[in-house]
Amino acid sequence: MLSFTHKSQAYPAKRNPADRAGDFQEISPSFLLAKAEEQASRCSQCGVPFCQVHCPLQNHIPDWLKLAAEGRLREAYELSNSTSTMPEICGRICPQDRLCEGNCVIEQSGHGSVTIGSVEKFITDTAWKEGWVEPLTPVADRSTQSVGIIGAGPAGLTAAELLRVRGYDVHVYDRHDRAGGLLTYGIPGFKLEKPIVTRRVERLQAGGIHFHLGVEIGGSGEGDLSFDTLRQRHQAILIATGVYKPRPLGLDGSGHRGVVKALDYLIASNRKGFGDAVPAFDSGALSAEGRNVVVIGGGDTAMDCVRTAVRQGAASVTCMYRRDRANMPGSAREVANAEEEGVVFEWLAGPTAFTADSEGHVRQVQAARMRLGLPDASGRRAPEPDPGQEFTLPADLVIEALGFDPEDLQSAFQAPDLAVTRWGTVRAENQRLSTSIPGVFAAGDIVRGASLVVWAIREGRDVAAAMHAWLKSEAAQQGAAAPLSGAVETGRSAERELA
Repeated sequence: MLSFTHKSQAYPAKRNPADRAGDFQEISPSFLLAKAEEQASRCSQCGVPFCQVHCPLQNHIPDWLKLAAEGRLREAYELSNSTSTMPEICGRICPQDRLCEGNCVIEQSGHGSVTIGSVEKFITDTAWKEGWVEPLTPVADRSTQSVGIIGAGPAGLTAAELLRVRGYDVHVYDRHDRAGGLLTYGIPGFKLEKPIVTRRVERLQAGGIHFHLGVEIGGSGEGDLSFDTLRQRHQAILIATGVYKPRPLGLDGSGHRGVVKALDYLIASNRKGFGDAVPAFDSGALSAEGRNVVVIGGGDTAMDCVRTAVRQGAASVTCMYRRDRANMPGSAREVANAEEEGVVFEWLAGPTAFTADSEGHVRQVQAARMRLGLPDASGRRAPEPDPGQEFTLPADLVIEALGFDPEDLQSAFQAPDLAVTRWGTVRAENQRLSTSIPGVFAAGDIVRGASLVVWAIREGRDVAAAMHAWLKSEAAQQGAAAPLSGAVETGRSAERELA
């Protein structure tokens, strides 16, 4: 270890921008073995591992870096997997520059951080290739107690895995026809290729987790279920729906054709990648091909949109953000990747209106230059218009990427007793993540608001432990678990011994 004094920081080589802009494959391959060992050996093994402190999962980063440097990759994988249910996914999409790598001690000393994410990706990719990723096997039989999980995103999948390992009968419900949530339909393939998500889901299915896809809780379609029905079926419920409601821009012309929401655009692109029939894409409504594209926003979703538009063959792609580069919430690495691929950034600029042609299709973005004023409630300097600095941009497709808010679950679930915060997120007790309804828990973005995948995994892990404790307590009190709301037994013997 400690080789940072004579070995320079290195990331896996990125593909040429012109080549990678023509497909949706990941832009960098995994490390080769020798390079992974070399980069892992740069770790300083510091007394206070700030990389671990700033990782939401508290991953044992210095320990598995040391094992990787010594060539003990299977042990490194097992240690990495002990705290994360999706290490190869986090290695790809976590903003390491803001978390582990950004707080690396040797980064602070000017030597360049250990490339933690790339090593993490390499370790688990190797584990899959070598067959070290073992099947999901319950350690006990608690199948007399059933858990229903609403949402097949990272929080729901993590909780499902850990509850199934503890032996519960786990059922996952999701409105989409594929599991994975935003991992499947929100994040483009050039950041996370879809077979990586699919193999995780297939492992859960093989381990006995039941997936009910295309089922919307509270929906009115064929096959949809009410929240009350779900409570009758299961002894405990987890709400892990995420947040999907786009924040509106609300400007003049927002209703013109060609002004679309980011998630609609990304879902259409990802579905097309799966080979699905996507009429809105085929008609051109959600395709950037040949168009002047303007993306409004500065987060990771905006970066996903601009880089997707490049790959779809847009004539030009511009990202408009009301603050400067230093205050952009998205990953600095993603901004750099986008610039390499030809995206133009309009910093300190905000749209004021959209103008359309005689047929009602957007043709232009009216905008104003901004300046940073006094700090807002979050401590960031608030943008304000700079008088007399108006300008226009040509635009055939405008994508609003302003973030997401929670849907109104009280109405959707017809559950007025489900307590929510003033922001609309589900109110969950800090430690147990329990809601105002007994036996109903919540985790992920629906509790904390739109956030990182790694935080969803962390809360999925925490809520699984909390639900396990609650279910054990219920079983001990009742002798056999009874469904919520006093519903009838599901058919399994209530007298079965709990493991």
